[in-house]
Amino acid sequence: MKRGALSILVACGTLLLASFSVAEGPASSGVSLTVLGNVQDGGYPHIGCERPDCRNLFLRPAGQHQVVCLGVVDAAAGKQFLFEATPDAARQAFQLAGLPGAHDGMPDGIFVTHAHWGHYTGLGLLGREAKGAKGVAVYAMPKLKGFLEQNGPWSQLVELGNIALHALSADNVVQPSPQLRVTPLRVPHRDEFSETVGFRLEGPERSALFIPDIDKWSRWERSLADEVARVDLAFLDGTFHDGGELGHRDMAEVPHPFIVESLALMEGWADAERDKVHFIHLNHTNRLLDPTSEQSLAVEAAGCHVARFGDRFQL
Repeated sequence: MKRGALSILVACGTLLLASFSVAEGPASSGVSLTVLGNVQDGGYPHIGCERPDCRNLFLRPAGQHQVVCLGVVDAAAGKQFLFEATPDAARQAFQLAGLPGAHDGMPDGIFVTHAHWGHYTGLGLLGREAKGAKGVAVYAMPKLKGFLEQNGPWSQLVELGNIALHALSADNVVQPSPQLRVTPLRVPHRDEFSETVGFRLEGPERSALFIPDIDKWSRWERSLADEVARVDLAFLDGTFHDGGELGHRDMAEVPHPFIVESLALMEGWADAERDKVHFIHLNHTNRLLDPTSEQSLAVEAAGCHVARFGDRFQL
């Protein structure tokens, strides 16, 4: 399994790509997938969080703690894509452009799973108040596309041509570059403003499943085991480790499959199937954010993984 580490240096307000090292990096002509964020929408540190770890991160920001996002580069075609438009999109677009085989410009396309805060609000950075971009392709399902077209400030991005919306439909493949195929998969989630999808990504050599948000695996009309069996990598909703994390809030308001539930579901899977799984979209309360925590070590002991910033894979 090919993993890498992308380190970021923040100095005097300037973001600098410091290093990118891969033990066995993808070929320069291939397609690569890099984790550019593994945190839930609210980020880490989280607003109002007074724990010592949050306080330390407010005082000493760490570039590797970013909202959930994947970067994909088709080096042969000179194309690069973000999967999610997060509040950290400025840094993530910069980091994407610094990956092997990428070009210096804006992403050639952005795929958005749904209209919850951390997954689409980064689109605003393409508007006249920020980049003033020209025709960045944004791939969205019908309800999400309509939401962006009909509601400000997102509608202004469309009117000014900052973004060019491309309609997706469930289970239908789109090919944004010669070596990359993307299929949206509907998943059950809190769909206040749009439907929610995950994506299946297929490169010339390997494939990946990306489902950062889902209510519960049992509510999905598909079999998780079957969907994971179809791919080589699976980046799955790992928002909460268990049901006791929020304390003051009703967990029913923010349904997600707990890590302990997912691990129990996967207990009967073959080792090779569990090895595909990388939990992502971690809430600031989730101890999986600490690679040395008991919870992180338990995930590894179960044969699964936690998606970490800079992890890089060939597709």
